Amino acid sequence: MVLQLFDAHMLLAIVGIAGIGGLIGLDRTALGQFMLSQPIVAGPLVGWILGDPMTGIIIGTVLELIWVLDMPVGSFVPANSTISSIAATAIASLGSNGSAPLSVVGFCLLLTTGMVPITMWADTTLRKWTAGLGGVVTDVSGEKVGHALTKAHLLGLAAFYLKSFILYLFFLPVGLVLVTIFAQCPEYIHRASSFYIKILPFLGIAIIIRKLSIKTFDAVFLAGFILAVTLGQFFHAPAVVLIAMTTAGGLLGAKYSERETH
Repeated sequence: MVLQLFDAHMLLAIVGIAGIGGLIGLDRTALGQFMLSQPIVAGPLVGWILGDPMTGIIIGTVLELIWVLDMPVGSFVPANSTISSIAATAIASLGSNGSAPLSVVGFCLLLTTGMVPITMWADTTLRKWTAGLGGVVTDVSGEKVGHALTKAHLLGLAAFYLKSFILYLFFLPVGLVLVTIFAQCPEYIHRASSFYIKILPFLGIAIIIRKLSIKTFDAVFLAGFILAVTLGQFFHAPAVVLIAMTTAGGLLGAKYSERETH
């Protein structure tokens, strides 16, 4: 089954996405910073390349909501949302022959939680190594400084590119194997995965609210969210009812928090 999965066409697609992903990843901090590396751009772009733009839009939008406020500023090394969004989109699309069902999209988003510690470790390790490139410049003088500076920059760019390229070569095959296993799971697991993708945006909204110090992520908001999930999962309540209940929980929580502070 694995040998059939990784035919010449699939291997070429994996290497191609790894190459494109490596270039897009340079936009995070190393080169350009035109925001092409943001999940909401990178996901749909890779989805379009693979003929499945909707999968890229869903994954990119959800991951953008979750990680939009995590910026690689100073010594802080956030999760690499670029690699997660591109890898999840590619795994979902390639694992579904170009048209990923919602259950597979939800499963691939779940896979990104396993990518986070690996990408953070890789980014931290690479930053420590590139910090030592300054010695290439300080060890020379005169006319050689310009040449040494250019060499240091090019080495840094090559290192950032190879880091992403290698991670994709690892994540994509592993993810495709896991998607193949997931396809054999019972139907109720697929239904749960489809529902998971529907409620995940609420998590992103809650994270943004909390990071902006808006006091709505409290017990009342959580109670409304749990009740909405329960109604959606077991009683198939309309989406508008779930959104209304979750929003009402947040508003009541905000009012309650204001009373407590006064």
